[in-house]
Amino acid sequence: MIDLIPELRAAGLIHTATPVLRPLTGGVSSEIVLVDERVVVKRALPQLRVADEWLADVSRNRYERAYLEYAARVCPGSVPQVVGHGDGWFAMEYLGPGFDNWKSLMLAGRCEPVHAERAGSTLARIHTASQNEPNLRHAFATLGNFHQLRIDPYLLTTGQRHPDLRFAFDAAAAGLRAASECLVHGDYSPKNILVTSDRLVVLDCEVAWFGDPAFDLAFLLNHLHLKALHLAEPRFEASVTAFLDAYQPSPQLRQRTARLVLLLMLARVDGKSPVEYLTPGKRERVRQFTTPRIREGVDSLATIIREWFDENC
Repeated sequence: MIDLIPELRAAGLIHTATPVLRPLTGGVSSEIVLVDERVVVKRALPQLRVADEWLADVSRNRYERAYLEYAARVCPGSVPQVVGHGDGWFAMEYLGPGFDNWKSLMLAGRCEPVHAERAGSTLARIHTASQNEPNLRHAFATLGNFHQLRIDPYLLTTGQRHPDLRFAFDAAAAGLRAASECLVHGDYSPKNILVTSDRLVVLDCEVAWFGDPAFDLAFLLNHLHLKALHLAEPRFEASVTAFLDAYQPSPQLRQRTARLVLLLMLARVDGKSPVEYLTPGKRERVRQFTTPRIREGVDSLATIIREWFDENC
């Protein structure tokens, strides 16, 4: 990202003769650099850093900035402030040592339902504020990006690798392609959430899309379930409950979420973006749990949650 230094300087984001650029880790889809310990600059990559070939349109960087700017208006304090942007990049405030990454906390065994509650209430505010907004529907008509980053690598790829279940993955993909309900984050995951004792901040919204809110719900719930399996930690069920109680999804939304969460569990084992922390044995447990329920069309979120924690924790 050294090539951006003149542009960053012209934008007033660099004030030193020899700026210090420190790469930040944690993602596979973008270059992210901390400049002079002051601002974070992000630029999308055309090919993601995963084992399978995974190409994506770099225009998603623009949509990520737009999501941050919208969320800052409807849910103040829930996202970092955007402080500058240019061709293919944007800069945002640096949230420093006072913030903890929610994923890191959970993998260290710290499972606090208050974080899940805040994640649920924040997501609900953004979904509710954007519900059926025609201007946002036009601004975030990003189905192409969402297909490249979610439908293909998670649903279609996993369906191809499980031919007996392909009907369910194809149906879910078709449902998502037809959805146009509210502004969806698309990567609502603990790794993209920073927390303090009294604040929760959402990052990495480059998959932003005007579509089905069930995807965000299922994406977050999937991570809570998989981390509970990884740690054999039944206390994660309280965080699942806190998240859903704070969001308060309708019965219809709960059903759609239930179907998606089973598919995403299997996708995080056999899709293009498998989670890194599950052992081979626990990956097999995910397959054994999800496969019959996908085949049977289980759509009760309460049943999935209860049986998951009964069998795996």
